[in-house]
Amino acid sequence: MWFGEWSKNEVILLCMIGFAIVIALFLPRKLTKEIAILSWIWGLASGLVFDFTIGGGIIDFYTVNDSPHYELFDGLYYVLFAPFGYFFIYFYETFHISKYTFIYYILIWTLIGIGMNWIFIKSDIIAFQNGFSLTYSFSVFLLTQTITALAYEQLKKAQQHTAT
Repeated sequence: MWFGEWSKNEVILLCMIGFAIVIALFLPRKLTKEIAILSWIWGLASGLVFDFTIGGGIIDFYTVNDSPHYELFDGLYYVLFAPFGYFFIYFYETFHISKYTFIYYILIWTLIGIGMNWIFIKSDIIAFQNGFSLTYSFSVFLLTQTITALAYEQLKKAQQHTAT
């Protein structure tokens, strides 16, 4: 089904971005301005690194949107990584993740990543190729979420050290 010049995947992508940004704007402020900005940038940057490495880049395991060529909506797909970086850190603080709950939090967010990947596949936002499957994404999300949480822990320690 076409919506003017836009296809279903582009309309769904715009709705998802709008929904994520609205949620982020209405959540109570729990992060410092600097941490909030860094979490948005980290979400975007970490998503781009993996997408340009295993996505349409070096290994080429999937295409984004309707074409193997980069388009405007590919950029909007990448924008969607930013609020998820924010949500990851926001809820990390909200739930007071400790060394006892760390692995559970990482696993939950890895499953959220898999769920989002599944939605992207069903919505024709991404299409796997060259033998890549949804199960392989588990290790990508596990690695990304672990690095993000460990980096955030180091950032919090550095921030606490400079505050004292």
